Amino acid sequence: MDFFLNRFPVYLDGALITLLMTVLGSLLAFVLAMAIGILGTLRNPAARAVATAYTEAFRGVAALVLLFWFAYAIPQITAYELSPMFAGILALGLNVGAYGAEVVRAAINAVPKAQTEATIALNMSWARRMWLVLLPQAWAQMLPTFGNLIIELMKASAIVSLIGVADLADVASKQQSSTGNTVLAYGSAMVMYFVIAQLLIFGMRMLERQANRRLGRSTAGGGGLLSLLRPPTPGTRVGAAK
Repeated sequence: MDFFLNRFPVYLDGALITLLMTVLGSLLAFVLAMAIGILGTLRNPAARAVATAYTEAFRGVAALVLLFWFAYAIPQITAYELSPMFAGILALGLNVGAYGAEVVRAAINAVPKAQTEATIALNMSWARRMWLVLLPQAWAQMLPTFGNLIIELMKASAIVSLIGVADLADVASKQQSSTGNTVLAYGSAMVMYFVIAQLLIFGMRMLERQANRRLGRSTAGGGGLLSLLRPPTPGTRVGAAK
């Protein structure tokens, strides 16, 4: 315990870098997922081809390979050199955005066809149909999977330590090298990663509840460890036979 408390400021700095990488990488992934996912629902063959090319290309390449490409290959083939943090954000955002694009496409296609037919009967434009009818319903379906992708992105952000970003994984590595205590060095990092994950889970659950309330749906569900503090749903008993 003393090991962690004495080095808490150092681990906190690393955790803040990890959280910043997660937030910025998630924002890039979200923008790409929404744009590419919507393109994938269009009837235009060219739009679908662009969506398919992006999705298959960046789902099929490891984030670590993308990271090294942006950090080390780009300066060799162009006159530009990306900062390590920007290279990490690009690699994580492009990789996770490809998975998110499939989530968006599937959620929009899952909206009942009757909803689309009703908007066509009302002579709504494509933009109004998508913004006012399809996306609000698909949004609630996207959020649980988006939450999982954000957690995966946060954990994958540890790879940026390989190109010199002073994130939580980098701090743990340096502490292990300086003290020789692997258990406490990486155990402290595990605690910090766990705390960050719980904060992200809580935030995503709040978004899920808000989205479901707007649609008049039940908001019961998990919420990380905080869900253990909730009382059982009225009318149910723990361990009751179904």
